[in-house]
Amino acid sequence: MSDAFTVLWTHDVCRALRRAGRVGERPPVAFIGVHSSLPAWTGAGAGDEVYALHVNRREVFVVSRMRVIDRERHGCCGTAPATWEDPAYPGHHDWSMLGAEGCGADPVHVDATPVRFDTPISGDLLARLTWRNRRGQTRQLKYVVDGRLENSVSLQGFYRLTPESSAELADVTASAVSSR
Repeated sequence: MSDAFTVLWTHDVCRALRRAGRVGERPPVAFIGVHSSLPAWTGAGAGDEVYALHVNRREVFVVSRMRVIDRERHGCCGTAPATWEDPAYPGHHDWSMLGAEGCGADPVHVDATPVRFDTPISGDLLARLTWRNRRGQTRQLKYVVDGRLENSVSLQGFYRLTPESSAELADVTASAVSSR
């Protein structure tokens, strides 16, 4: 059975997506790394889903749902850099804002829903969302007050959702896709 995870996309990443005109497009790749500048995507493998989240004015949005295809470098990534000055993934220049130039970046090829910034997570669901670690311990978001997220610190990182929360986020993205 596949797992589902969340990753927080920062204001800088989301601003760059908007500026580059990527809203409505499906990202073919995301980038991971061992350095703290990029999410590690630890534990995610082929078939797993990753929900890219964004917080704006204390409201949490699902930006894209990505199903992991693989974590390998392919021809689509372009020529590997010969020097440190060369772009790391010239074939994915259009999506470089997702971390292509990050320290130690590696590609994760994904099948994703279109990038959008109008799919909010309701306050009720936000208060119920639950993540679990490898030992099976669960946690919910901190700092949810009246259905709004007062501080995003507990979303920062790459976290495994419980199956119930994964199903609820799948419903949120499915209803957003069907309403278009």
